[in-house]
Amino acid sequence: MQPDWSRRGTGLTPSSGRNDGDIPGHTNSSEHLAERLEEAHHEASRSGLLATSFGILRGNAVAQSKSLNVNGRPVEILIDDPEMPLLYALRDHLGIHGPRFGCGLGQCGACTVHVDGNAVRSCSTPLSAVSVDQKIVTLEGLGTPERPHPVQKAFIEEQAVQCGYCINGMIMEAAAFLATHKNPTEAEIKDALANNLCRCGTHVRIVRAVQRAAKAA
Repeated sequence: MQPDWSRRGTGLTPSSGRNDGDIPGHTNSSEHLAERLEEAHHEASRSGLLATSFGILRGNAVAQSKSLNVNGRPVEILIDDPEMPLLYALRDHLGIHGPRFGCGLGQCGACTVHVDGNAVRSCSTPLSAVSVDQKIVTLEGLGTPERPHPVQKAFIEEQAVQCGYCINGMIMEAAAFLATHKNPTEAEIKDALANNLCRCGTHVRIVRAVQRAAKAA
């Protein structure tokens, strides 16, 4: 059986895949499930966890509004933790799935977005560090299907994608790099992308794509 992956903390932890029916003394009956749900409800009430249509209120931590500028438009979300990673706000609150959750530690690059033109690891950037005046750009806002960004176009032409999980980070890092380096050498490109991980090993095609984009810019 494949493990059921769930987020815990900053990483991904596999659950055992076991249900209560596998534990001696437990059953899968609907009565037992109802009893457990009722117990959970009472426990939540006692600990002050109240679910509302505006979010979760934890003790005295009331949901608050957070304004952002994403892909050229103002957006507003309700959060209960100002230290929540920017990545979660983009994916879970705004439905923007270009940036990916990879390591949760800012080490693999899959979550990269632009903040005021700089490549930023959104999984380790708290919302409190981003103001409404800063311009956040994701892969979706870099170009359009009709008019892709030169880096996006080059990646397609060079077929630089295999599984695709790292490509958001590769494209966003490369685009930020080329914005300040007009005629980079191959060594400079490799150095710029050194902290973006690709487990499929398509590095040769990725470098070729960045070289092509540099020439087209």
